[in-house]
Amino acid sequence: MTAPVLRGASFVLTHTPGLVRYGSKPYREIKKNEQLLDQISAHLRSYEEAVAYPPNQVFIGNMKPDALLDYERPWTTASVEQASRFSPWGEIVPEHEFYGWLKIVDEFDLVHLSERFVADIRPQLEGHPLITENDIKRLGTGVQLESIKEKIESGLALPLYTIKNELVGCVQTGHEEDKFLSAHILLENLCNKASGVIAMRHVLNDFDVKPEQIDYVIGCDEEAVGDRYQRGGGNMAKAIAEFAGCINASGSDVKSFCCAPAHAVTIAASLVQSGIYEHIIVIGGGCLAKLGMKYAGNLAKGMPIVEDQMGAIAIIVSRDDGQSPRIRLDAVGKHNISAGSSAQAIYQALIVDPLARIGKGILDIDKYAVELHNPDATEPNGNGNVPRGNYRTIAAMAVLKGEMEKSEMENFEKRYGMPGFSPTQGHIASAIPFLGHAREMIMNGQITNTMFVGKGSLFLGKMTKLSDGMSFIIEKNERVG
Repeated sequence: MTAPVLRGASFVLTHTPGLVRYGSKPYREIKKNEQLLDQISAHLRSYEEAVAYPPNQVFIGNMKPDALLDYERPWTTASVEQASRFSPWGEIVPEHEFYGWLKIVDEFDLVHLSERFVADIRPQLEGHPLITENDIKRLGTGVQLESIKEKIESGLALPLYTIKNELVGCVQTGHEEDKFLSAHILLENLCNKASGVIAMRHVLNDFDVKPEQIDYVIGCDEEAVGDRYQRGGGNMAKAIAEFAGCINASGSDVKSFCCAPAHAVTIAASLVQSGIYEHIIVIGGGCLAKLGMKYAGNLAKGMPIVEDQMGAIAIIVSRDDGQSPRIRLDAVGKHNISAGSSAQAIYQALIVDPLARIGKGILDIDKYAVELHNPDATEPNGNGNVPRGNYRTIAAMAVLKGEMEKSEMENFEKRYGMPGFSPTQGHIASAIPFLGHAREMIMNGQITNTMFVGKGSLFLGKMTKLSDGMSFIIEKNERVG
């Protein structure tokens, strides 16, 4: 057996303010009150504002999470000087380019963009480091705007608007009698696929692994790809891998609400350690449905809507290369069916028990990555500071175990945790956003280990009242001197 390592991780944001209207909550609310669209539009951010937004720079890796402590809250009033679109392992994609990516990954002629719009975005896409000649061919030359309008008026297509409310294209339905192939659902899936393709190309390019070396891909996104007969039976992993050039890979999807990435990383590490595969990618594209999910709080506080972007992740798990942090499979935590649903019971199963198996206590972990939702989205909506609540619970567990004094609890978040900085899409925010930072910090000698604690709300599907959870540890490679 060979130890699995975290070979690389890439993080991408697609800034899509024009799509906020199609997030599940805004879409439902606008149907009841059409004037709401004007209010939402008035609180959308420009691309430049999104790039300079401190949490976004942390998400793509240009700043460490603790750097957020230097800015006053809310962070929407702050701006990072000389903020960059690109990072060593990711980027922030502008809306107009992302629409081009939607067309590029469209295999069934569902996406139609206007001739003028395609002419405008072509030079920018041609200059992107991850775009190929074949991508530009797939982009095409566009169609007449009148043709787009006719498709929309027929009721079988969903219009695509820019932040300026300019009509630039549409997405067609896949089948007139199948609501699971409606234009709206297909747009959700195409957004997931396109953002996933960008993230996967980044991780392959940024961490020097050739696409043809990938043996298997595990999808961990929140979309349900399928039709009326198999509503969630699709395979987003393989769909994304195809467009990243992973010609020797197969794949499948793992579903467990927000906890799916933790399951996927653990499964990937197990497959590598068993010797079945050498290189596996865990991929999670963006979630259109959660755009603007908590917009009401931002509007009430006079803030810009921060849920105007989708996050995407790509993680390479490989055989031991002698340098990258190892993923420990002897300390995986899981939320058993018999475990209770209280916070204490969940953290007992996910943190205390797995650490005890390897002879460690809570304070033997340098950093804990929990649900890292951005408080600029959750606090104005009355949902509190999610990561802070998690860190306080872990600190309380450490006090109960006698590892620290109660008076030290207030310092736990700063010492062992971090501020939340992730888009509030469950599978993205649940621990995984720190993965790239943890890898870099371990390899730079700043920390020796990190525990990633993912949780999921299975009860939302109305099939069980259970919660879910999975945790894993990455640590310094023993072969590094």
